[in-house]
Amino acid sequence: MPASLTPLLPRIYGGGGERQLSETGQREEAAQRPLPSGSARVPPAPVAPASPGSGWCCGERAMAQEGPGLPGERCPEHDLELGWFCAEHRRAVCAQCAELGGCSGHRVTALAEKAAELRNKIVDQCERLQLQSAAITKHMAEVLPGKNQSALSAASWAREVVIQRLTFVRNVCENEEQRLLEKVHAEEERAHQSILTQRAHWTESLKKLAALRTYLVDMITNLDDHGLVHAEQEIFERTEAAEGILEPQESEKLNFNQKCVQSPLLHQLWASAVLSLEEVHVDEKTVSPRLALSDDKKTLMFSPKAKPYPVCPERFDHWPNALAAKAFHKGTHAWRVSVAKSCAYKLGIAYGSLQRKGAGSEARLGYNPSSWVFSRFDKEFRFSHNGHHQVLELARCPTQVGVVVDLDGGEVLFYDPIACVILHSHQEAFTESIYPVLAVADQSISLALAELSKTTTGLVQW
Repeated sequence: MPASLTPLLPRIYGGGGERQLSETGQREEAAQRPLPSGSARVPPAPVAPASPGSGWCCGERAMAQEGPGLPGERCPEHDLELGWFCAEHRRAVCAQCAELGGCSGHRVTALAEKAAELRNKIVDQCERLQLQSAAITKHMAEVLPGKNQSALSAASWAREVVIQRLTFVRNVCENEEQRLLEKVHAEEERAHQSILTQRAHWTESLKKLAALRTYLVDMITNLDDHGLVHAEQEIFERTEAAEGILEPQESEKLNFNQKCVQSPLLHQLWASAVLSLEEVHVDEKTVSPRLALSDDKKTLMFSPKAKPYPVCPERFDHWPNALAAKAFHKGTHAWRVSVAKSCAYKLGIAYGSLQRKGAGSEARLGYNPSSWVFSRFDKEFRFSHNGHHQVLELARCPTQVGVVVDLDGGEVLFYDPIACVILHSHQEAFTESIYPVLAVADQSISLALAELSKTTTGLVQW
């Protein structure tokens, strides 16, 4: 309520109700204050302190008995008794008017002030909108054309870079192709010439042997005993010459050397191109009791305590091994294994006939003819097959290892897809279907593409 609205008679000249008096002081002040002309003094009435924010102008209420706003007069707006007095506009008002902010003069003033405040806010908002529109117009007129030109230039440059680099790669690949084809042709010619040389040599040897046999048959047929004994020396010399013709032996010179097509560049491009061909999952029936398998059947976690898995013929019962659920029979296949968490693991391929039971070498990966694995123990990396272990000198510990198998070409390759480095390749004439195989003896490894953090705890010699 406005400060100028006071109770009917006790505060006619009180000046807005700024002073807060006790109940006794308010009564004494009202009793001693002179009344305006034509008004009668009204005995003070009990007052009640105003609550904060109540909207009453003085915070005190008095009941009028005579003078302006006498009892019986009612507010024309609300049809209520006029029990309040507006000192500023010198009007009697009802309690409802007081609640609404005072007399009609106050309300008109308050409305005008609120409208003026709202107009000012609208003007400020219009100015902000105008500035915002100007900024957008400037952005569209000056910035966007430049950005568009910059984007066109950048796109043109990017196209040139792509074309140049792919052209360079294409030229390198074509040169490598030509070089390897020339090597293949040269090796083919060498093997062919070796075969021709051998053919000529053995043809001549056959002629010599045939001539010697004819000579010996003739000697036996045409000579009597005296002549045969007399020709013994000649027969011995001819026979001795024939003994220089040796039996044919297997020679690598007669075979085509497949190593002529080995090329680091070709291997890298090939491995990068095929590395994500397969979706591989672990066969839970093969998981060792020393391993835990994740719900998605991609992560193997080493468990120091054996787990109570059901006994089945497919399960490894000693070594911490597991096979994939899918076998590969022909063609090229590839998958990745995240190994950043583990410092003791094996991964590679194995025949389905790999032994599953016992602690012998028949079930130990890399120690039998049925498995080919890349392994790590602490800081040592090896390739193992049939008990032969080749130590690999690596510049960095791989966080992922890709396995690429070409069953038709007879090759298994281990590849670091992050560093684009071939870790090891091995030639083998596979005679059975192969399975991806995994083993872990520290932390976990995963058939997943996510990078994992490296740890070095919990190493177990295996």
